[in-house]
Amino acid sequence: MVRMPAAVPKLPDDQVRALAAGYVSATVAKRRRVIIGAAVLFAAIIVAAWSSEVNLTKLAENLWRFPAYFAGTIPKISFETLAADIAEWMWGIKRWLRLLGDTLLIAYVGTLIGAFAGFVFCFLASANLVKSRTIVFVTRRALEFCRTVPEIVFALIFVLAFGLGPLPGVLAIALHTAGALGKQFAEVVENIDNKPIEGVIASGGSWLQMVRFAAIPQVLSNFVSYALLRFEINVRGAAVMGFVGAGGIGQDLIEAVRKFYYTDVSAILLLIVVTVMLIDLVTERVRHRLIGMETGR
Repeated sequence: MVRMPAAVPKLPDDQVRALAAGYVSATVAKRRRVIIGAAVLFAAIIVAAWSSEVNLTKLAENLWRFPAYFAGTIPKISFETLAADIAEWMWGIKRWLRLLGDTLLIAYVGTLIGAFAGFVFCFLASANLVKSRTIVFVTRRALEFCRTVPEIVFALIFVLAFGLGPLPGVLAIALHTAGALGKQFAEVVENIDNKPIEGVIASGGSWLQMVRFAAIPQVLSNFVSYALLRFEINVRGAAVMGFVGAGGIGQDLIEAVRKFYYTDVSAILLLIVVTVMLIDLVTERVRHRLIGMETGR
């Protein structure tokens, strides 16, 4: 049986008043910060709306067009003529699947090239592996540039340089992927255990040997996991590359949107969504297995 203390200790009145005053002061300060933050956020919204010429009246008047457009893309399918209606809806399935295959290849090759570049440069951007601050700074800024410029901008530049086709899309995705994965890979490398690194250096190993035998074994599964996640993102990005003539199914999608081929839009979007969902499911399982292997090691 647990015995309770006979009496609860009581603080002196002056100490209680000091603690209460401190609590009230902290509460008031927190409330003041919340109010100031809300005011700044509201002012930023007002400035952004004013600079972008947002017209709430026009938005309210035309808001119905948004659901109306998507309603128009739904094909008319009846149970009596189900097969014929689906065949009419998916009339371009062979061409769309071929273009979807091109989109997947653009994403795959772009991810592969970008992941390799990010793998190479991430070690130069890691402060725990490179002692030269200049090399680390220059590499990080280069990776920053690659991931800051949108893929669609890179695609536009490469279309002008190399013409229409999948090549501009591959190069655009590869550059953006190199910047994004290079940053993520470098953060993983900077959080590894330094004891193996010190061991390789103490035994007289070179910088490449340090990377090969001390760093890579600790980060390889995380690298593969991040690369798979990036591939999921790049599949969606590659579908947009066709908007600027960089190959893939996006080229037919933007044409259907511009020409108001409503049912073609829904058919192409359905193919893209299903493909992305399947890729997400497969890569998610692989990534979870890799993370489990890394955790159990």
